[in-house]
Amino acid sequence: MQVIGINGSPRKQWNTATLVAKALEGAAAQGAETELVHLYDLDFKGCTSCFACKTRGGKSYGRCAMKDGLTPVSSRVRLPR
Repeated sequence: MQVIGINGSPRKQWNTATLVAKALEGAAAQGAETELVHLYDLDFKGCTSCFACKTRGGKSYGRCAMKDGLTPVSSRVRLPR
């Protein structure tokens, strides 16, 4: 099993990062492969409300159409269809 922890705080050594790291330690102790991602290390803009992810039948339905630094992370956490 893979577990990805995502820290949305700009502080990599403070409370949120520490809690995420501890949760990942617990998962690793149970045999999971873990990874910690700091959002502030990535170059991304966030949602631009283009609605491509909501257009049924569109090529980006169910996923973000924007290609940026968050794309590799979001593709790994997406559930299989």
